[in-house]
Amino acid sequence: MLTRRTDLAVEAEELWRESAGETTELRGVRARERAVNGFQVTTVDILDGEGAAALGKPVGSYTTVEIDKLLHREDDAFTVGARVLADELSALLDLRPEETVLVAGLGNRAITADAVGPATVGSTMVTSHLVERMPDMFGSLRRVVALETGVLGTTGIESAEVIRAITDRVKPDRVIVVDALAARRLARVCRTVQLADTGIVPGSGVGNARAAINRETLGIPVIAVGVPTVVDAATLAADIAAETGASAELLTDEFLGAGMVVTPKDIDANVADIAKLVAYGINLALHPELTIDDVTMFVS
Repeated sequence: MLTRRTDLAVEAEELWRESAGETTELRGVRARERAVNGFQVTTVDILDGEGAAALGKPVGSYTTVEIDKLLHREDDAFTVGARVLADELSALLDLRPEETVLVAGLGNRAITADAVGPATVGSTMVTSHLVERMPDMFGSLRRVVALETGVLGTTGIESAEVIRAITDRVKPDRVIVVDALAARRLARVCRTVQLADTGIVPGSGVGNARAAINRETLGIPVIAVGVPTVVDAATLAADIAAETGASAELLTDEFLGAGMVVTPKDIDANVADIAKLVAYGINLALHPELTIDDVTMFVS
């Protein structure tokens, strides 16, 4: 039996409706679409245990922002897109001015499709030391700390344990984790950003689930920012078969090979562009008084 994999709540809802039928009511889930300054934004709220069981995701809010305008290099797409991400992220964070935030980049910098988290941290405004040591110049900024967690295979430590150790020491009020995700459809790979208030289980979309990073494990709210950079090969093959009318009976996980994923040939450029967009969205959400030019001056 083929298992279709996705980390995106919007795709999990699509899969449920395909299996259950358009007329069947999906209880415990509320979905809505809207256009924000030319960007398509879809929010899926999983309201209770019934909805969580149907979609296979924790209760919470999942917002997906389509960023095709950025990849098509449309005028002002980066500036507008960063603001859209910032506004959506601000709504999830619900921060007070005095609160401190930890930004954690998950993933492996040495593997391009898994480098969204580390690349995002590279353009994040880290301010805690400046606020502490030069309050006259930087006292108006929010305290922000950041780290790249690395991966278990190179550090020997779970990302969740690294973040827990830092939160115990620094005691931030919120954590933002940034990671690469797996999508169901190629059309969403490197073209969407998902924001969720449920935290994250790193590696779950490609069958390599690690320890959860969420409110339950850290004791503080965790916002997950994810970018799909790969598609599970079996999932892709099954969807192509369905779209062409071919039989998918032989397309089992075993037939296609477990653990194989597909990523675009220009993934390096895509990751660089999207990581910068995500970082600017985070910076503007944490420092709403700043402009894009202010952020560029700070991180350059």
